[in-house]
Amino acid sequence: MIVLRAFKTELDLNNKQRTACVRHAGAARFAYNWGMARKQEAFANGGKSPSAIDLHRELNVLKKSELSWMYAVSKCAPQEALRDLDKAFANFFRRVKQKKAGRNIKAGFPRFKSKKHGLGGFRLTGAIHVFEKAIQLPRLGLLRLKERGYLPAGGVHILSATVSEKAGRWFVSLQVEMEVADPLMEERPVAGVDLGINRMAQVSDGMYFENPRALKSALTKLKRLQRVVSRRQKGSANRQKAVKQLARAHFRVANLRKNALHQATTTLTKTKSAIVLENLNVSGMMKNHHLAQAIADVGMYEFRRQMQYKGQWYGCKVLLADRFFPSTKRCSQCGNEKAIGLAERVYCCEHCGQVMDRDLNAAINLEQLLYC
Repeated sequence: MIVLRAFKTELDLNNKQRTACVRHAGAARFAYNWGMARKQEAFANGGKSPSAIDLHRELNVLKKSELSWMYAVSKCAPQEALRDLDKAFANFFRRVKQKKAGRNIKAGFPRFKSKKHGLGGFRLTGAIHVFEKAIQLPRLGLLRLKERGYLPAGGVHILSATVSEKAGRWFVSLQVEMEVADPLMEERPVAGVDLGINRMAQVSDGMYFENPRALKSALTKLKRLQRVVSRRQKGSANRQKAVKQLARAHFRVANLRKNALHQATTTLTKTKSAIVLENLNVSGMMKNHHLAQAIADVGMYEFRRQMQYKGQWYGCKVLLADRFFPSTKRCSQCGNEKAIGLAERVYCCEHCGQVMDRDLNAAINLEQLLYC
């Protein structure tokens, strides 16, 4: 079967290449913000909102006079940014319709892009060639890779390459269309998985994955670095250094969380034939300010997202339990239900006398849904 896959790795750029990437990211950001202003202007005047193609034609005219500096970058960078703007507005109107239909979601009007949270990135299409130690991109030339042999060099159709900056480091992400063998229908066990704060994931067969608590372990350092930033004079070189140190610390936290999630989801989808997950209302859970930080540190929605697409890759059926299924309150042995507080880590059933870890009990209840 043919699937879409993404491969992301870090670039090893020299100063000249870094400057070129900054220019491309700036051009993409400018085009996005300019297109946003043009759409708002058309709406205010009661006219039809211009499409990405219309905006690109206007931009080409301006490049000949006011925006001649954009000739220094690839035409793909602003063009793809305007397409992203079209998608942002399409998603906004879709969410507006869903909200009118009664769904409790935010419409989320598109916002202007800023360098405050990073330089951003840009997407390129066209002649893209991958080698073992480097990648060749339009207008940027041959860029060295820090990780060799990871990007697919042959047997795939490359759709686009996205170059992005994070905490002073540059990355390239390839979107490819590749043919993979259909997953083998092996005799693998089924399982229920309970997500939590104490343990990131508890499996019904007794296996579990620890919560790295990436944010909690780095919180003291992050607070200290944030104080350093706030005490530096705005616009000074020392403030820029402090901001970079803070960004690197946040980036490390995100990488630790991402690594734990990928290891857990890959192991589960490769070793199980079917998995039942809770359909958690994460946004609603985050409204509890006593637990919001701990819940965000787990990455529950990202866990579910990875399970769903990796399940298609490795032949694992991922099912979602009903949101109101009492997996924690229900005894996995006799089916009796009782209220249980957050501080109670052991489930004790007064009806049949079963004593079990509450997370394991919930995971077994989720697995039993497969046999109902």
